[in-house]
Amino acid sequence: MRVFLTGATGFIGSRIVPELLAAGHQVLGLTRSDAGAAALVAAGADVYRGTLEDPSSLGAGAAEADAVIHTAFDHTFSNFVANCDNDRRVIEALGAPLTGTAKPLIITSGVGIGDAGPGQLAREDLFNQDHPNPRIASERAGNALLDAGVDVRVVRLPQVHDTVKQGLISPYIDIARERRAAAYIGEGTNRWSAAHVLDVAKLYVLALDKGQRGARYHAVDEEGIAGRKIAEVVAAGLGVPSISLSPAEAEGHLGWLAIFAGLDMAASSAWTRAELGWEPSGPGLIADLEAMDYTTAAAP
Repeated sequence: MRVFLTGATGFIGSRIVPELLAAGHQVLGLTRSDAGAAALVAAGADVYRGTLEDPSSLGAGAAEADAVIHTAFDHTFSNFVANCDNDRRVIEALGAPLTGTAKPLIITSGVGIGDAGPGQLAREDLFNQDHPNPRIASERAGNALLDAGVDVRVVRLPQVHDTVKQGLISPYIDIARERRAAAYIGEGTNRWSAAHVLDVAKLYVLALDKGQRGARYHAVDEEGIAGRKIAEVVAAGLGVPSISLSPAEAEGHLGWLAIFAGLDMAASSAWTRAELGWEPSGPGLIADLEAMDYTTAAAP
């Protein structure tokens, strides 16, 4: 298949490109820059010019392809709500030319949207309409396209990591460096699920090749790592103390990240593994945090 891939030069998308090519697909990669175009050509992909800020520029790319994988997202987390709303518009634009076709559209969301309740693992079969994560806008847009007849599939992400980036933990590290302390909330027993970026890239291709219309897949290797453990490893890497904060203190210390810091985002991928035969094998989150270079690490 010829696959239109948004985010093709990004953290996850750049790893999806070789996986797609190895599986025998062609890649039409979205980029906004000359440097991105050169990287795509070097990787063996075709180039499509467009931007997330102009969702209408993306429809033609989707129309040219046999399938769409949408991983692009503005990760300026301090503007997260607006970015999630823009992702809704992008998904609508990508889905419009696919209406009435059998072409799959794979979109991206977060595992928290499958929240099963306090202390339970998020699951693929759940869609929590009341979840506070603004990323729910992406799945709502996907649901509307499903109702319109589009073959929408969802990959839900945990903290996706290597030794350079780790999802929300990357800006958390910057805050800990600035504040000279790595904080957790209360006893730090809330958990964040995780997976290595190379394993996540493989899952997107499996969702394309083996996935089903309307299905949600969890890119989860480790079901849940305690917030206190993450803070302690980051503290050791930075050479600063780890500290406990009350929920009331969290916003002053963590800023916008306080919204997420106390959430329990543990999740299961048992169904995903059984359905797609996905077998993650990459390093764990703690291993990557321990191996990273904290003198150069910075948020994406």
